[in-house]
Amino acid sequence: DFVAMGVLLGSACGAYEVAVRMSGSSAYRLGFAIAILLGLLLVWINLAVGIIGGEGNAANLVFAGVLLVCAVGALLGQLQAAGMARAMVATGIAQLLAGGYALALGSLEGGMLCGAFAALWFTSAALFRKASLQ
Repeated sequence: DFVAMGVLLGSACGAYEVAVRMSGSSAYRLGFAIAILLGLLLVWINLAVGIIGGEGNAANLVFAGVLLVCAVGALLGQLQAAGMARAMVATGIAQLLAGGYALALGSLEGGMLCGAFAALWFTSAALFRKASLQ
């Protein structure tokens, strides 16, 4: 558990270091920080207790898809503000779809948590959009 958390925190800090070097924009940095925090929390919650059922529930693998959408979108957008804004919107939509899946499986808590996460993905998108206009 300590090694897993160390890897998660080290990855998050390293990713934020990349963001700081990519742009001097406060909006870009905050958008990136929110995205990193959400990714970290999504992995941590799933490893600790799971969002849908317990941590061993295979239905929780859907959240790996959410993170894959985020990573692929960020790479396709070359970490530029406009591309990151599109990637965060796509990630928010993927998170909402995962929430619908959680609700379909009877996990009201999972669906509500996904809604909260999606709102934060969209907040990150708005910050990246603001950074792209500066």
